[in-house]
Amino acid sequence: MPQRLSAVDVSFLYLDDPTTPMHVGNVAIFQQPEDGFDYDRLVRLIRGRIALVPRYRQRVRWVPGRLANPVWVDDESFDVTYHVRRSALPRPGTEAQLRDLVGRIMSRSLDMSRPLWEMYLVEGLEGDRFAIVSKTHYAMIDGINTLDIGHVIVDPDPASRQLATDEWRPGREPSRANLVLGAVGDLVRSPANAVDHARRSVSDLSRTATGMGRNLVGLAAAALTVARPTPPSPLNTEVGEQRRFSTAAMSLEDLKEIRREHGGTINDVVLAIVAGALRGWLLSRGEMVTQRSTVRAMVPVSVQSEAGAPAGSDVAAFLVDLPVGEPDPVVRLQRVTFEMGRHKESGRLLGADAIVALAGFAPPTLHALGARAGVALNKRTYNLAVTNVPGPQTPLYVAGGLMLSWYPVIPLSKGQAVSIGLTSYHGGVFFGINADRDSFADADVLAQCLLDAVDELKDASRSVRRAPTRTVTSRPRKRKPLADGEKSGNASRASGASKG
Repeated sequence: MPQRLSAVDVSFLYLDDPTTPMHVGNVAIFQQPEDGFDYDRLVRLIRGRIALVPRYRQRVRWVPGRLANPVWVDDESFDVTYHVRRSALPRPGTEAQLRDLVGRIMSRSLDMSRPLWEMYLVEGLEGDRFAIVSKTHYAMIDGINTLDIGHVIVDPDPASRQLATDEWRPGREPSRANLVLGAVGDLVRSPANAVDHARRSVSDLSRTATGMGRNLVGLAAAALTVARPTPPSPLNTEVGEQRRFSTAAMSLEDLKEIRREHGGTINDVVLAIVAGALRGWLLSRGEMVTQRSTVRAMVPVSVQSEAGAPAGSDVAAFLVDLPVGEPDPVVRLQRVTFEMGRHKESGRLLGADAIVALAGFAPPTLHALGARAGVALNKRTYNLAVTNVPGPQTPLYVAGGLMLSWYPVIPLSKGQAVSIGLTSYHGGVFFGINADRDSFADADVLAQCLLDAVDELKDASRSVRRAPTRTVTSRPRKRKPLADGEKSGNASRASGASKG
């Protein structure tokens, strides 16, 4: 019997339109292996690994009359070469050209009549490198039945895993009559289950939309955050169909140094950097920024899964007011740490080590789950999404090619002109900025502001270490008696000041 989509998954299909395509993307840059890497090799790799993610050979079939949720069916005409595509930059291709290409790729909606994913091999990148760009629809990835294909194509060493020959044969698609009979049969056999399913679906959507209950921490704190009006911001405007993509990369050790000096977590440091970057970006636009100015971010965080669910498959959406009006970078970090501390009291948050320990390359799947968690929230609830997923600190490879960097591409929701995703990997932290092309022409400025913000925090940390310490003695020092007519230093300065 074909598997029926959940109400949450169906909602992403309904939300998908030309201005807000509901797909999450990844941009990975690799060093060319000694024996080379080309399109045919990528196709062979996907053919050898796609059996690990069978959903990637299935498509959505709607029930006539929408009597029930659609179902997943095997695509009898599945053609991997339709989904795996080839592109090239004019040599020597720059990263700026790659970013422009990514923006164009992410602007286009997926073909709803086929399996909802695409992957591009981008050749000609300077420095003997190539890139793999992928995009997958939200409805595909739930962390339980399906992971992102980026989760399975990388290896922990240069030698690719050898998998058994895939003898996949597509199941026969149900006819329209069978789809209707299946939907009616579900209602006839168990109307109570259908009602319960509807109730659970509403509950799931409500839980995602409000952030209350077991998945979010501090019911009172969350309620207070949602109750406060979302700060007005140029981040929120009508978005068009085209996108811009920008990136920033920094050292994970720099973030650890800041954390050691000022406390908190790496995620707190990341959010403080984002707050500082948004402050710089707002000032560069001449926007009014006061001491009380904030930007509300939706921050998905992995939490402990319920019994029986795969580790890390449960993601909660937190709302955090970033203090962009605070000029002191250390105080910004302290305020973010306090805000996030209210969410940690439940004890359900997963630490970075637990996330990294997940099987395979978890970041692509966890970014998708995080973005899914935020889509159902009302666009007036927050200003932008910031997803941060820690990745492995050991090198990864695709067909022997070393992965140098990996940038997430988080889609935009209605009325939100920018989203920020980041992943740590092999000593680096990689930010991907996805923005509306028309209203966010200065996406590269925001990327530079991210780099400026981390430098600002690093400088503040060094200033703290350089600050001299004052020694307090138990007895005052003996002073030499003053000669007649001689003034003490303090008296001389006072006298001079009075004369001035």
